Amino acid sequence: MNRVDRLFGMLTLLQSKKYVMAAQIADKYEISIRTVYRDIRALCEQGIPVGFEPNKGYFVVQGYFLPPVSFSSEEANALLLMESIVRGFADKSIQLHYSNALNKVKAVLRTPQKEQLESLTSNIKMQVPACFELDFAYLSTLQHAIVHRQMIEIAYKNNRQEVSHRKAEPVGLVFYALNWHLIAWCHHRNEYRDFRVSRIQQIKSTSVPFTILQHITMNEYMEQIPVDY
Repeated sequence: MNRVDRLFGMLTLLQSKKYVMAAQIADKYEISIRTVYRDIRALCEQGIPVGFEPNKGYFVVQGYFLPPVSFSSEEANALLLMESIVRGFADKSIQLHYSNALNKVKAVLRTPQKEQLESLTSNIKMQVPACFELDFAYLSTLQHAIVHRQMIEIAYKNNRQEVSHRKAEPVGLVFYALNWHLIAWCHHRNEYRDFRVSRIQQIKSTSVPFTILQHITMNEYMEQIPVDY
């Protein structure tokens, strides 16, 4: 990768996160910390307002925006390929949002790229077993609740076909054993529970904040998952 491409990539990385440590930049671009410092200085010399906060990292000052993003054909093709994966392993809500996002990508492509992408679309197929057809639309709602740390109310059917109503604090989502699972603190059981998303019958968002300030991390919970796939 030449330096111009690396500088542009670094700027995109800085704008995609609140803070980025120098070591993260060095690892991503396989360069030395000293080179990171030089590159950051080069960005500043071009008028890009890059700030630094001790123990947190670099950041682009709020209010600065990149010009419209351009995509290479390879990047657009990768996004198109992932659309098939999304259709197979995400629910209707995520499929809709991904499709809308991909349309925005297509809108900024040059005409030859659009033609190539349309041609490629007809030549990428994915066959998914019927059991993978996710006819619910809860993942976006759950993502929102996780990000904003807000409680949800769900009607949940267990493996004995019994339906119960729960208030829960959603911690995270994990895909294992060929299903999406919600990890949440259940106020009915007063413990962390693993809810299979396909068994949620209804879901209601609330504006009620979490009552627990510090939940278990998903990395910690992953160590307790009973299967390794």
